[in-house]
Order: sequence, then C-alpha cells, then structure tokens
Amino acid sequence: MPLAPGYRPVPRVTSLGEGFYDVVAPARFPQRRLRYRNQAWAARVGLDTLTDDEWERHLARFEPLLCNLHEPLALRYHGHQFGVYNPALGDGRGFLFAQMLDTGAKTRRILDLGTKGSGPTPWSRGGDGKLTLKGGVREVLATSMLEALGVDTSKSFSLFETGEKLQRGDEPSPTRSSVLVRLSHSHLRFGTFQRLAHERDTPRMRRLLEYVVAQYMPELGVVRDGDGGLPLAFLREVTRRSADLCASWMIAGFVHGVLNTDNMNVTGESFDYGPYRFLPTYDPAFVAAYFDHTGLYAYGRQPSAVLWNVTRLADAVSVLAPSTSFAAVLLEFEPAFAAALQARLCARLGVASRGTDEDAQLFDAAFGFLEASQVGFDRFFFDWYAGSASHARAKASPAGASYAGDSFEVFARALGAYTPTRPELLHTPYFQQRAPETLLIDEIESIWSHIAEVDDWTPFDAKLERIAAMPRLWAVV
Repeated sequence: MPLAPGYRPVPRVTSLGEGFYDVVAPARFPQRRLRYRNQAWAARVGLDTLTDDEWERHLARFEPLLCNLHEPLALRYHGHQFGVYNPALGDGRGFLFAQMLDTGAKTRRILDLGTKGSGPTPWSRGGDGKLTLKGGVREVLATSMLEALGVDTSKSFSLFETGEKLQRGDEPSPTRSSVLVRLSHSHLRFGTFQRLAHERDTPRMRRLLEYVVAQYMPELGVVRDGDGGLPLAFLREVTRRSADLCASWMIAGFVHGVLNTDNMNVTGESFDYGPYRFLPTYDPAFVAAYFDHTGLYAYGRQPSAVLWNVTRLADAVSVLAPSTSFAAVLLEFEPAFAAALQARLCARLGVASRGTDEDAQLFDAAFGFLEASQVGFDRFFFDWYAGSASHARAKASPAGASYAGDSFEVFARALGAYTPTRPELLHTPYFQQRAPETLLIDEIESIWSHIAEVDDWTPFDAKLERIAAMPRLWAVV
C-alpha cells in the first residue's frame, strides 16, 4: 500500500558522516504480536495507512521505510550516570530507524523513529539488548499520561510482544519480551556532545553543533562567531528548553528517576522512561528509582539535577569557544525555570496569569497547602481547575474536608484573585467524574498483573482510552 501523502521522509542524520553512529542489524524475534499502535501520531507522520502486515514489517522486522534510512543506526554517546562519567555508553538496545516531518506542527519538526529492545549493538556492554514487556507497557502508559498533562515527551509509537523469555534481576524472571518504537524530536543527547569533548574531536563537535542548530533550532538564525557565537546561542536555547521541561515535570507531579546526562535530549523533550513514578502526594524527597539510595534524583531535586546536566553540556561545548565564559547563560536557568513553573501552574489550575509577583505567591500558597494537607496531588488540581469557579465543586469532593485550615485559607485567598480562563470546561465529562485520571504505581502494577497472570489487556486498553479522553488543557506539541 502506498504511504499517506503526509509521509515526508527526511533522513538527515547521515549528513553528519562517519563517527557519530554504527550501522547495526535488528534482532530477529520468534514472535511479533502487536500490543499497541499509536494511530493518532501515525497520522502526523503519514504512516497511518500502513496495513497490519506493513506495520509489522516496518516496526517489528524493521524493513526500511520508503526513501528513508537504509540501515538502522546505533548512535554513539557518553554520559554522567549518577554523577560518574561513563565513556562506555551508546545505543545499547536501540537504534535510529527513520526520520520524517511532523506534518501536524506549524514548524514541521523533524521526528525520529527510534527503537528500544531491538537487540544488541556495539554498545550493549554485555547485555542482551532486549526490553521486557513490562518495561514496554510502562513506557506506553508514561508517555500517554505525560502527553495528556502537557509535558513535551517522546511518543510511544508501537509495541510488539516478541515471544522471548528474558532474565532480569529487578523483576520476576523469566519474563516476557517486547520491542518498542518511539517517536521523538531528536535522539541527540547531552552525552552526544560529551563524547566528542572527551575524545577531543573538535571538528566533529563543530559539525554536530551546526547540524543541531540547523535541524532543530533554526530560529537561532545565523550567529556570529564572536563573543561565543553559536555555542553560546545553542547553550542558551538548551538551557531555556530544559528549564521548561523540568517545570512541566514538577507541575505534572512526575519523577523521572534517572536524570543522567545521556537521558537529556538537546531539544528539551522528555524521554526514556525506566523507574519513573507520579507523586501520590506532594513530597520533595519522593524517589522513583529503587537504586537511587541517596535521593539524587528525587522529585524536589530534579531542578538541581537538570541544571547540573546543562552545566556538563556547557563544559562539553566550551571546547568550541575556549575564551568564552558560559556562566551568565547558566545563571539564566533559575529565572527561566521559575517563570515556566508559574506559567504551567496557572495553566493546570485553569486561570490567567496575574504577573510574576502574584504568580509566585500563588505557587507558594498552592504548594504550601499541598505539603501541609497531603491531599492527593492530582486530586488537588482536578478539584480546583478554573479557580474560584470550582469552590463549591471542590468542597463537595472526597477531599473536601481537607480544604480548610490556615494553609488552605492562604491558598484560597490567592486563588480567588485569579480569573478562570475556560470555566465552561467544568461541564465536560472529565470534570463531571468523581476523581481525576491518575497513573500511580499501584495502578500500573494492577494493569501489569492482569497481563502477566491471565494475558488480559483490557485494563491496559481501558486506561489508555481514559487518558486519551482527558481534555488537553495543558498540551504542548
């Protein structure tokens, strides 16, 4: 079947040339059973007309798409993992498979199709290069929920169960296997730059920087080389995007869990979901990863972790502007983060901003109440969407008794001065529910138990349907 007219292949990564990736072969799986197909985003890149057989051939057998990359490419990178530099990284269980234009975006962004669990590569470090089915299920759920909450995230595009039994130390084994394909706005990481700095490969560093700016940051235009030039402009843009991304996590109540530099994307998109969690209640010390013993990547430490990562990126690109100080650009992170945090808080509460000072007071009041009351994080934003227009509704909610006391009064006074932006949305089916849609760990484990024990995918499919039905009140595309 011919591909849809919206399919616009742009296999541009090969223009970087040798030294940035390795050609690899995909694994051959004993079984390919489709468990998830993202038809909405398939339409955005012109792949929605693929038949089931064609979907399997391209997204499980990895036959090249028309006029796209001829062979899968495992990208090379390094990175800091829990603060320790690791030069032995790279795509160890995935590869870049295709690039195309996002025809649904005004900017016609380049989007990548990349895999997870597609077999070993030169960077597998002794691993099998495979993905557990539970890991694939968790990532589909994470990206769906984050997209609904307005986080700029990779999109889970396809998930096949692959019929192998995997041995893992962190879940009951043998366990079922899968291969995931995700749609991302670039797979180039902070660690991609770190590798070239570590290897003192200045020519390729310059080539990579020019490629990233041309393909993903054309708004920077032509930047003169003086006063830091392109490296400085690039770092400023990554700093801004990273600050906004981190703010979106905080307002979504999301804990990534593994904020290593190889898990940070230069386009400011969230991706690669392993031991993530969503907050049940506000807790700055809440940790997602069981192996994060010091709480390095706890919820409340995510802003400092992201800034630390951006600083490591600055260290890397500084080889292109050795006489330039990037300190002033790095100082821009905190005000950019604060501004994004306030804007996203107003958006999630469904009220119009009243200015920096007032919004800062609203933030302090809201999170002061969340900490004091320990009301459900998602429940709070659900109950108080549209601000004062939800007063009676919130008081009648299951958490209504918690909306009292000194900390609540401070919040209520602050919120009362704000104008709702779209109060009519309170009459939509979503806000007529008794409870918000959430994705807490117990829910994920319950969904997985149905799959693991009796191969029942009904709760998984139903959860995705409910998430898809959430109003896109905070969407960023």
